[in-house]
Amino acid sequence: MTASTPPAVPLGGFVQLIASVVLLSSAWPLTKIALAAGSTPLWFAEGRAVLSGVTASVLLMVAGRFRMPRRRDWPAILAIGGLQLGLYFALAHEAVAWVPAGRTAILANTTTIWIVPLSLIFLREPIPAGRWIAAALGLAGVAVLINPLSIDWTSGNILIGHVFLLGAGLAWSVAIIVTRAAKPALSMFELLPWCFLVGSLELLPVIWWQAPHGTLGTAPASWWALAYIGLIAGPFGTWCVVEATAKLPAMVSSVGFLTTPAISLILANIFLHEPFTADLLAGSALIMAGVAFAALPGRRTR
Repeated sequence: MTASTPPAVPLGGFVQLIASVVLLSSAWPLTKIALAAGSTPLWFAEGRAVLSGVTASVLLMVAGRFRMPRRRDWPAILAIGGLQLGLYFALAHEAVAWVPAGRTAILANTTTIWIVPLSLIFLREPIPAGRWIAAALGLAGVAVLINPLSIDWTSGNILIGHVFLLGAGLAWSVAIIVTRAAKPALSMFELLPWCFLVGSLELLPVIWWQAPHGTLGTAPASWWALAYIGLIAGPFGTWCVVEATAKLPAMVSSVGFLTTPAISLILANIFLHEPFTADLLAGSALIMAGVAFAALPGRRTR
């Protein structure tokens, strides 16, 4: 391969990236609907984690592929379960109660902002100039989304919600770095039940502390949303996410996940009637421009 040949990126990784975007983007508006119908944020997060873990376990048992994890599997399990699921769910689901679903989907998927320094420091992955531009555009997009004109500075909950969402993006970014560095013995799908187990156990003390008297809600909308996310979007979307993370360069996968907000914004507008405000459109445009730059392959040395 010549020095000017772009590095090959697995087609399967892109397919799973697209599938994860389609599945997970639909979860934000449905989560907002469930919370509006009476579900407590942390209880809904716990419910989707438990149901997703049970679904993945049943599928593996039916296929005869349910396995106990080995020692080399645990770094990936703890990263995905503890950070990408447990911590991410806790922060994002608390924030979605205060921040509109479309804005939540954008800010919670800003992994690119954190991936640039993390991949450079820990993975030693070379970052082409285009991906530095991508990070700058992503930061500009986030700055537009949380600019003083778009935030109600009199609402402490809204301010905390924005901080929580940026923290959720950081947790996911660290999980991406660890997953790419780890070499688990089991396949990513075989790891899912254990990842969801870690995530659900991590949420329990947070629930006991923050929402001991919460509920999953009694309205049918809450249960339909939980069923869809727990049975379909959660297990299969997470599987596609971790597969894409393992197969694609960290920067490419992280910016690819930023396409999730575009679909979430459309769904939030259709089902929740959230308006397309100027700051949402401008911030989204900057982030999507960052996606385009980050997707440009760097040149591979011999």
